[in-house]
Amino acid sequence: MNTKRWVALGIATLLVGVSILVNSVSAAFSTDWSSWLDDYETTMMDSMGTSVIEAGDTSNRIAVLRVDGVIQDTGSATSLLGSTGYNHGFFLQQLEEAKNDPTIKGIVLSVDSPGGGVVESAEIYKDLMKIKEETDKPIYVSMGGMAASGGYYIAAPADKIFVMRETMTGSIGVILQSINYGDLAEEYGVDFVTIKTGPYKDILSPSRDMLPEEEEMLQEMINDSYEEFVRIIAEGRGMSEEEVRPVADGRILNGRQAIEANLADDYGFEEDVIAALKQDLDLPDAEVFEFSQDQSLSSLFGVKVQSFLGLDLETQIISKLITDNQAPRMMYLYGEQ
Repeated sequence: MNTKRWVALGIATLLVGVSILVNSVSAAFSTDWSSWLDDYETTMMDSMGTSVIEAGDTSNRIAVLRVDGVIQDTGSATSLLGSTGYNHGFFLQQLEEAKNDPTIKGIVLSVDSPGGGVVESAEIYKDLMKIKEETDKPIYVSMGGMAASGGYYIAAPADKIFVMRETMTGSIGVILQSINYGDLAEEYGVDFVTIKTGPYKDILSPSRDMLPEEEEMLQEMINDSYEEFVRIIAEGRGMSEEEVRPVADGRILNGRQAIEANLADDYGFEEDVIAALKQDLDLPDAEVFEFSQDQSLSSLFGVKVQSFLGLDLETQIISKLITDNQAPRMMYLYGEQ
């Protein structure tokens, strides 16, 4: 075969390769990924199993439900990349299962969280109230090292709240934060061009100072959420709103202070809370378990995706910085997260 034929063969091979690549990309973009994601989430939800903490009577069980980390709904994309931590959708499903399963006689809600989003906290509260209103299943809370702000919000409706002496709780209130780098941008000659339909469309813009009337608008929103927080604590703890307000100024309390303020009932580690619930239910032989989710598919898929996209450590850090700094929103949250 002469040189011209080798060149022609090479060109033909290249064209075939390009054609395959174009068709593959086209197929990828035309695929109904939303349907695929729905199927994926369904598969993951169906994989929910249980992990036994204390063996016992399987017809009389105590479920331990854990809220560990910031209470926020990070959506499907985060789970697809194989991240770990609090999974809001999965936790809501646990609450539904705990409500409907007749073998579950009581619930231990283990909270180790600085709080999180006002919407996510309200969703958990709503589902906990459904359990209280539709079943006779008691809910005991076991607070870990921290159960602050939204972490306390979801604990408030419990029948009993147990703390450790070292627990950091309280931080009752609402926070809305933004960043303003307008002066820094001006120093470096960066000009922001904004086209908007109304004077407040770019409220809390990081490129300009906030107007006094904008601060009043936001403060009114914050106050509404705060009043709801106070109401929920007063109702859950059998207190008046006037009794709640002195400790509802954002302050952090330790376990002793929380008990003295009637925000908690007693001291106890998780095993003590389980034992107390068993005793109060008169079910000494009850099985104690927690829900578990098979993360093997999620983790494997996440590794493959990161490998395929070439997401090295630097890229992943940049991606996290981008996703963690979205539009400001109200939070029941203690500290800077």
